[in-house]
Parts: sequence; C-alpha cells; structure tokens
Amino acid sequence: MLNRIQSNFWKGKKVFVTGHTGFKGSWLCVFLKILGAKVTGYALKPKTKPSLFKLAKIDEILEKSIYADIRNYKRLIREIEKSKANIIFHLAAQPLVRYSYIEPKETFETNIMGTLNILESVRKIKKIKSTVIITTDKVYSTAKNKIFKETDILGGSDPYSSSKVSCEHLFSSYMHSFFKNKSNQKLATVRAGNVIGGGDYSKDRLIPDILLSAKKVKKIILRNPNAIRPWQHVLEPLNGYLVLAEKLYKNDKKIRNIKQNWNFGPNVSNCKSVKYIAKFFANQLKLKIKVVKTKDKIFTPETSFLRLGNFKSKKFLKWHPKWSLEKSLNKILDWHYLIKTRNPRDICESQIKEFIKET
Repeated sequence: MLNRIQSNFWKGKKVFVTGHTGFKGSWLCVFLKILGAKVTGYALKPKTKPSLFKLAKIDEILEKSIYADIRNYKRLIREIEKSKANIIFHLAAQPLVRYSYIEPKETFETNIMGTLNILESVRKIKKIKSTVIITTDKVYSTAKNKIFKETDILGGSDPYSSSKVSCEHLFSSYMHSFFKNKSNQKLATVRAGNVIGGGDYSKDRLIPDILLSAKKVKKIILRNPNAIRPWQHVLEPLNGYLVLAEKLYKNDKKIRNIKQNWNFGPNVSNCKSVKYIAKFFANQLKLKIKVVKTKDKIFTPETSFLRLGNFKSKKFLKWHPKWSLEKSLNKILDWHYLIKTRNPRDICESQIKEFIKET
C-alpha cells in the first residue's frame, strides 16, 4: 500500500524534535500527536509574530517544550537523554537564504554545529534507533534545466546553501565512520521542495508575503516572477519523513543497503513559476501583481530553475505526493479564512486527518 503511515507503530513512541517552534516543526508535532507519539521539542522561541507554534498552542500537546540553542551541545545531549527518545527529527536551523547573507556566521554556526551536535548525541546515546536530518533542496550544484536526484553533485554558493551542503558532508562522514550497515542505529538526510501551508509567517517567502499584502490591501510584489520552484504542501515531506523514520527504526531490508539521502519533492506538474502562484492568489484575493527588478545589493537571487526528482522515494519507500498544487494552494486559502473563526490547531488536525485518509 502506498504512503501508508502505521499509526500502530507511532503510538507511544518517544520522539525528539528539534526546531519544533518553527513552521514545519509545528506541523510535525501536531502530526505526531495525532499518531499517538510522545513528543519532546527543542528549539529557540518562535521568531515570527505571529507564529503557528503560539497560535496553535503546540506546547500544550508536547511532553516537554525546551527553549534552548541547538549549538549548546551539553544541554542538547542532556535533554535527549532525559526524553528517553528512540527517534529524532532534526529540523532546527537558520532556514532563510536572504538572512544568511546578512548573518552568515550565525547561519554556518547554527546549521553546521547544530547538525554536528545531533550526530554526536546520537553516536553517544545508543538507544536512539532512527534519526532523520532535514537539509534542503538547495544542496545541489546549480545546473540548467535539471531535475536533481540524490546522487547528483552537491554544491551551494550562498551561505545558507553552503551550510546545508556542509551538513550533508558531516552526515556522510559520520555514516562512514560510526554508523555502518551493522549498526542498530539508522540515520538519513532528507531534502524537500519549496514547502507551503497554512500558518507560515516567515519573512522573504512568497506566499506569506502575498497573504500579508492581502491583509494590507497592497499589490503583490514579484522580483523573480519566472523562477520555477518545486512547490509542495508541508504535509507531503512530513509524511515522507515519518515513513522513512519508521523504516529506519525497523531496519527495513528494502532500504538497508542503499545510501540514506532522500528527496521528497513534488511531481513535475507542481513545479510552477513564482508568477503562476502569484496569479492564483491574485485572482482569489482580488489583488494586483507588480513586477520589480531587485535592488537588493546584499542578496544574490537564487537559481531560476529548481526541481527535485522523487523516483528513489517512490520506488523504495512507496511514498508519493498526494495533493496537486491547486489543492495545496486551496488548503492554504482555507486555513487563511478559517483561522478567523476556528482554533488554528483544529484546522491543522483536520487537514492532517484528511491527508492521512487519502491513498
């Protein structure tokens, strides 16, 4: 059966999530709670105002919510040991490309040292059986009109991408040195596309900026309208992470002897231009679009073409994308409208349960 998460597996499992106060981390915590897992979160306090974490009162569904820096190794390993977790999802990161130009040192320290601290913690705590480290689709060396697969050359020119490539190299080194095939500890890195969904309030992201424009009744400003991105609803990669974590935990023979780097990207039909997304929301929200040339001297625009191949995940994990781009965009609009009258966590739970039921 495709894409089927085993709720029986997750019931009662102790899970440690870093970056739980972020957009993806908040959705993952709700997802895990629905599956019956006992979740401990470790992250800085939410940086956006508002934040999904605060709006949905995510801390209320956790065993423990720890506000601490991922760079603090002693605190991190102590909290992982206290949680008695067997599964780790590492999402904590500095995730914004533009911010990485402004604060490159912070970006490199957070992303590289944070990942190193997780790897070292797992090496020391033998009871951790399954670890999923989230990197990014931007770890691949730029190539024109290419659909990237996991074996392609890695490379990144901006500080954010470069820091994530470094995380991949760290992972590879630890896998080769400490977690060989005979180890009962299984780890993987995962690379998702441009993740979208309700409750994202991050800066310098297209859809949050569009929704903010709608709130202020302003035009949608586009600086790179023809850039093509692999858009996918946040539940798509999270579903993949959960499927993979379970298979790692069980030491599934189908994935036992292959490299543990995985793309969770959308189908080609979801790879659309920035202008396509803007037009959808402009029509729905009655807004106008304005294209302007970037005057930002700090930020170098990202590559104009980015697609992730998902053949490996489909073949070995039986994972596949469920929601079309149009459905994903409509789910964001639903969230945007429903939040005015409903509890944000209830909206998340409703969409997750709908997503789980679909095959």
